Amino acid sequence: MTAMPNQPGARKLYLALGAPTVLVGLLVRFHGDWMGGAARDVTGDALWAMMMACWVSAIAPRQRSIARCAAALTICFAVETSQLWHAPVLEYARSNRLGQLVFGSGFDPRDFAAYALGVLVFVLLDRRLTAPVADTLHL
Repeated sequence: MTAMPNQPGARKLYLALGAPTVLVGLLVRFHGDWMGGAARDVTGDALWAMMMACWVSAIAPRQRSIARCAAALTICFAVETSQLWHAPVLEYARSNRLGQLVFGSGFDPRDFAAYALGVLVFVLLDRRLTAPVADTLHL
């Protein structure tokens, strides 16, 4: 399951990382009451950012890790910032569970740190999973 970002299997690797991230995120969101409110919120937001990094990486696996992670953080920060606006179209999008999962429901500056944590965890996993191939190719 190891692949370098510029190898054909990289897209599958990032999708394979993203799938359990989504699953764990949904479990935390809907069954994480035992964690306590703040821990559940931070964990869920970090997992959401990690999922975003997986998706961005699956879309653009040939881009450098720093570019993929910057794009993921930009998306996360943009979605969080959009929660400051209450335009009718955004409120309508947030009026159902799927919309809340995608667009959030309320601005919280603490979420920016949680997103950075999630992307950091992605970077560590990405380096761990892609390093064996890079080492064998002497890159």
